[in-house]
Amino acid sequence: MTAVSSSTNLDGSQPRRERVADNLGGAEYAVLDNAVWESLRGTHSRFAQFYGRAVRYQVDVAPFHALEDPEDPQAWADLAELTGPAAEVAVAGPVPAEHPGWQLAGEVGGVQLVDESLRAEPFPEARLLGPPDVPEILDLIERTQPGPFRQRTIELGTYLGVRREGRLIAMAGERLHPPGWTEISAVCTDPAHRGQGLATRLVRAVAAGIRDRGEIPFLHTSAANTNAIRLYESIGFRLRKRTTFALYKSAL
Repeated sequence: MTAVSSSTNLDGSQPRRERVADNLGGAEYAVLDNAVWESLRGTHSRFAQFYGRAVRYQVDVAPFHALEDPEDPQAWADLAELTGPAAEVAVAGPVPAEHPGWQLAGEVGGVQLVDESLRAEPFPEARLLGPPDVPEILDLIERTQPGPFRQRTIELGTYLGVRREGRLIAMAGERLHPPGWTEISAVCTDPAHRGQGLATRLVRAVAAGIRDRGEIPFLHTSAANTNAIRLYESIGFRLRKRTTFALYKSAL
């Protein structure tokens, strides 16, 4: 996994990336260790396709798969039955390097951060996004590459956007939804409009809605994306753990 830089935070304080405290591994955080599985067997069950001990989002909603126990060979066999031959699956780790019938095709180091002291507040300029906005959203996602977004990802939760001269230039929203938590995702700003604090204000606005439901915001990002990590830490997120996003290909 790519090491995270020890640069100073945006507010001048020292980063907290090395502070992975034991109390962030307690029972109240356990659902975050398998967030896709917990989301799909709960709040997002309407988007789920299960087979035995394997599950995935409907393909036009999100590209994520999960296993009840990644160490269980039967779960991987169930995943093969779920996805069919010549499949490619994205699974969050830690996951084994290989299993019969599957080949590890690639992996990216990631980090999971949780809300520790975020100031959540509305952003008056932000507007609720919906299905009619998906073409513009997909265009912004393509230009900024914050992570996967599909035709029906908009259905996973609240998405807020900022427009300038009628054009969508920044957005953020909700994705995974394990019990008691909501993931903030798709945080992106058009390159021509960066440096205005739009990402921060959108994250705070999305977090305000999450807090209003009595839930806690969390998020994932690439371990190599040190700028994003510094931003999230400077506004009140704390590193909970490092993880791996792995791509497997069916060997059958």
